[in-house]
Amino acid sequence: MAKKPIKTNAVRLIEKEKIQHELFEYTTADGEAVDGVTVAAKIGEPVEHVFKTLIATAGPNRFYVFVVPVAAELNLKAASKVAGEKKIEMLAVKDLLGLTGYVRGGCSPIGMKKLLPTFIDASAEGLEYVIVSAGKIGMQIKLTPTDLAQAVRAKFAQVAM
Repeated sequence: MAKKPIKTNAVRLIEKEKIQHELFEYTTADGEAVDGVTVAAKIGEPVEHVFKTLIATAGPNRFYVFVVPVAAELNLKAASKVAGEKKIEMLAVKDLLGLTGYVRGGCSPIGMKKLLPTFIDASAEGLEYVIVSAGKIGMQIKLTPTDLAQAVRAKFAQVAM
């Protein structure tokens, strides 16, 4: 009998909302975080469908979530503009777990401790599906861009470069 995957907050939330999804699991050496391009290869999916979750800040209690293609980078200028801030910067890795409940390499836009303003790169809108972290290293979740946006109340915006 196959072992049942451990449910993360992201998976619980998606199931509670009855959103169609598919889970992928992969292994890493000692559970270390690997880059998203490597993750795409490990799960056998096209890299343009795999997205990473980045957290940025504009100062105390001003946090934003950006979901961008794994092969791209966050355009901080564009991100600042869509967030309505003068300037934003990436959140320090040491602050990630406390803010989101997730670790680097396993940060999902779904099921964070608090629902933060979220922006999904506009490139996702034209895709049949996207794959994001399911809330832990070694687990990814596949769903439609629309379902992802609804689950986290996100807006689509051009934020990757």
